[in-house]
Amino acid sequence: MICGERALNSSTGLTEAREARRLLDNVWDNDGVKACLEAAQWKFAMRTVMIDYDPDVDPDFGLRRAFAKPTDWCVTSALCSDEYFNTPLTQYFDEAGYWYADIDQLYVRYVSNDDEYGGDLSLWPARFTKYVATYFAGQIILKLTSDEKKQEKILRPHGELARALADAKSTDAMADPTKFLPQGAWTRSRMGGRNRRDGGNRGSLTG
Repeated sequence: MICGERALNSSTGLTEAREARRLLDNVWDNDGVKACLEAAQWKFAMRTVMIDYDPDVDPDFGLRRAFAKPTDWCVTSALCSDEYFNTPLTQYFDEAGYWYADIDQLYVRYVSNDDEYGGDLSLWPARFTKYVATYFAGQIILKLTSDEKKQEKILRPHGELARALADAKSTDAMADPTKFLPQGAWTRSRMGGRNRRDGGNRGSLTG
């Protein structure tokens, strides 16, 4: 529909003998969804795992442990040495499907395309679904319509695809935990900080 075509039949769409369906199948089969999942650190697709090092990989020098990336990995959100993700790992290499570090266990948070995470369409927020649809449309519209102006409308900077991605990211960001602004020096001093001069409280400006 974004391409200006009539919708596929709701009951036979996956097998409907139309060029639009065949083109969409091709994008799907060539990691179209994975490409969309790689575009941001989507909360609905986030997975957290503990990985043991691979004893079959023995680096010749440098960092001594190799950790195989999960097969459903798309984008790394955090690499840490503790299960609470309080200590980010700063000494590591990312090479050829492995992370290398000097610890025996690695805690990783990443965007997953597993069928129970990002690969589960029922988990997709509406705006991410719209972003995926716009991405697919941008991939097929020139072949489908031979209209370069329509393709440009979708793919140009600040075009439909860029706006759909920005909207999806904005909605996804609201899934973050509540964050508080850091306290200023005046507030800290009235709460009994190092420079406290009175016995005031936060409930009254007069102490």
